[in-house]
Amino acid sequence: MTVSNLLPLTYSEVKQFAADWYSKLDVHAPLEEYVPLLAEEGLEMRFPETTVYGFDGFKDWYERVIRIFFDEVHTLKKVEPKPISDAQLEVKVVVRWEASVWNPPAAKSERIVLDAYQTWIVERSPKTEKPTILTYIVDSLDYAPGSAKL
Repeated sequence: MTVSNLLPLTYSEVKQFAADWYSKLDVHAPLEEYVPLLAEEGLEMRFPETTVYGFDGFKDWYERVIRIFFDEVHTLKKVEPKPISDAQLEVKVVVRWEASVWNPPAAKSERIVLDAYQTWIVERSPKTEKPTILTYIVDSLDYAPGSAKL
């Protein structure tokens, strides 16, 4: 099925997709579970510390961050999709992210608590007919009072 023959994504699909994405991040899901969630071609992901391209770029980023952060909790606060075209949505996402980090030789870990403001470009996969992320941009971070910083 070509992209032009696919049904437009619905709000409920995109909201569930975002919830599933963050649920996987919370449990440090196996890397292969992310394959169907990310666009096969043209994937770009802009994080505060780096920009990565394609699944290999995501893999490198993911394998690094799951060794840094633990006890993660993502709480979805906002999912606001807006059509760009018949095939794509721009999705404004706000997620509360909490994570612990330990910086040796510190005696204790620190807790990061922030709201991450993001913009995603989501499209329906012609292979799976499910939503996939084409572009993932962390626009800004709003730290809670007393939070550790990245």
